[in-house]
Amino acid sequence: MEITIEDIVRETVPGLRIAVVEADVKNSETSDELWALIERAASDVAMVTELADVNKRPAIRATREAYKAFGKEPNRYRPSAEALSRRVVKGMGLYRINTLVDLINLVSLQSGYSIGGFDIDSIDGESLSLGVGLEGEPFEAIGRGQLNIAGLPVYRDSTGGIGTPTSDHERTKLTMETSRLLMCINIYGEEMPVDETLGLVTDLLERFASAQNITVKYLSA
Repeated sequence: MEITIEDIVRETVPGLRIAVVEADVKNSETSDELWALIERAASDVAMVTELADVNKRPAIRATREAYKAFGKEPNRYRPSAEALSRRVVKGMGLYRINTLVDLINLVSLQSGYSIGGFDIDSIDGESLSLGVGLEGEPFEAIGRGQLNIAGLPVYRDSTGGIGTPTSDHERTKLTMETSRLLMCINIYGEEMPVDETLGLVTDLLERFASAQNITVKYLSA
């Protein structure tokens, strides 16, 4: 999958890096072993983070600053990594969805990065572009209905938007039928070292999703 970064993104957030992971996978119900890792990570975050400090995590803070630079209010449209961290710090816990989704949530919780997870076979075309949402642009967010993506960074395929750091689109979401995975790790500012993050991703995919043909590439604004 080829991904291009539009000029408006390059000019506004020149420090952006994206780690792109593709893999052949087998999705499943989330195992107790994986869920135990998620609960441990949630506990670790909750023990060392006050609610008021969630948005001060380096990766989350940098993503929020990117939102502001694009003209979006991050307190109304929180990056997904921030929303995950806030849930666990408030003692609300996370939803158990499926292996691929929960695996991505685990990495996001530990790293602070908002991560897009897409079913490659549901993407229209062979390429994506990363631009900025427009006023009135339709976007059916997973479990949220229509999301106002104006001012949000957005990945688009030939049909339209498929993912933002706040939410991905229903059309390309990861389901039990997903066999080809695309992950876009959005690094607006580094927290967990990128190589360490990718090592974690690879290990989890191999252990829990029987991943094969894993490929990684880096993009930068």
